[in-house]
Amino acid sequence: MNQMIAVPSTHPGGLDAPLGEHFGHCDLYTLVKAQDGKIADVQVIPNVPHEQGGCLAPVQHLAEKGVTQLIAGGMGLRPLMGFNQAGIGVFHGGGALTVGQAVEAMLEGKLPEFKQENSCGGCSH
Repeated sequence: MNQMIAVPSTHPGGLDAPLGEHFGHCDLYTLVKAQDGKIADVQVIPNVPHEQGGCLAPVQHLAEKGVTQLIAGGMGLRPLMGFNQAGIGVFHGGGALTVGQAVEAMLEGKLPEFKQENSCGGCSH
């Protein structure tokens, strides 16, 4: 099974980068392609400005990159619903210190799915 996992990251991105606290305010995303439960490729892409489409701009941006899952520490309800509508699974990775730790935990099935009750109020991400 092929997966494309997006993780909000701080500079410079990559598997050793710390997780970005809130997906909408992160500097960039680390995209991890996984095949059969193993990391196959890693790339880093910049976040998009909120002014271009508000809360849903990053959702569209990641959907266009073929993302199938997102690991986040926090996000508002509107983007969470946007990811759900786009068919992108959202998982809570708050306990991981690095992108690599979060991705490994997800590949091992250890991350909980991000639910509406985990979201922050309003559109603040």
